[in-house]
Amino acid sequence: MDTHVQALPDERGTRIILCSGEFDTASAPQLRSALEAARADRVRRTVVDLSLVTFADSAFISVLLHAHHRQRLVLALPPPSPVRRILSLLGLDGVLHLAPDLGTAAAPDP
Repeated sequence: MDTHVQALPDERGTRIILCSGEFDTASAPQLRSALEAARADRVRRTVVDLSLVTFADSAFISVLLHAHHRQRLVLALPPPSPVRRILSLLGLDGVLHLAPDLGTAAAPDP
């Protein structure tokens, strides 16, 4: 499966990044670039939709953790997702900000 990373236009200070496919050492830099661009553009929040990611290795997880420490990051991950399972096994589901879907993740702050 091809790997895709697409940043949508900012809306109300939030940038949404859509990801799909398999992420490993070779493809994780695509997400890193999109996250670094969001940080450089000083968006208030970055939402990454990982619902269509079918595989993620340690390089991909490292990119997410690095971004989590540098910017306000919310991950849209449905409960049966392979990435959510990996994050849970690593104990990162309690560290990273997870939402069950893109709508919830991108909802404006109350």
